[in-house]
Order: sequence, then structure tokens, then C-alpha cells
Amino acid sequence: MASHSEPETIPGASSIASGMTDRMMENAKRTSEFLKSLSHPLRLVILCRLVEGEANVGDLEAKAGLPQAVVSKQLANLRAAGLVEFRREGREIHYSLSHDHTRRILMALYDEFCDDDC
Repeated sequence: MASHSEPETIPGASSIASGMTDRMMENAKRTSEFLKSLSHPLRLVILCRLVEGEANVGDLEAKAGLPQAVVSKQLANLRAAGLVEFRREGREIHYSLSHDHTRRILMALYDEFCDDDC
């Protein structure tokens, strides 16, 4: 009868694996929240416009073809998600992307899903 032996374990391996899982889960949650912010068509249009550079609400209204209130609501969502930032110049508010990684991801989406007519 063959003897049954326990698999060899590396001291501390379970705590390392547990830590990796915790980090992976935290990264997955952060990534999921980021992707949720991109999942609304108007928010995606706004972000794609901001890849080109800073824009005010009027510029974004013109691009989206929607009223100011609708655009402003989505800008507030994007600000809350940390994807856009703003600066005030007199009565105008100018929006821009908050992070370069957002720009890189949007460019990858553009390359994958948009043609030259976008």
C-alpha cells in the first residue's frame, strides 16, 4: 500500500497568496469602478472630446448635441469618479482629463472601435 504524504508547503506561502488575492481584488474593484464610469455613452463622448484637450461646457454641449443640464450632470459624475478636473476662468469652467492613464485607455478604445469618421 502506497503511503500518502502531505504536499510540501513553503513557509509563508499562504500569506503571500492571500496578500496577492487581496491586492488583485482591490485592483479589480478599482478597475471595475473606472469601467463603470466609461460605460455611459454620453460620458464616453465627453471623455473622448477631452482627449483632444481642455473644453468648456459649451464645447461639450456642441459635441454631444444635448442640453447643458444633461452634459453638466454627466460632468458631475465624471468629476465624482475622479476622471475629469476643472478650472474656473471668470464665469467659464474648463474641463480636462485628470490622469494620463485615462487618456491612454481612451486612445486604445478609439483605435479599436472608431474609424476616421468618429
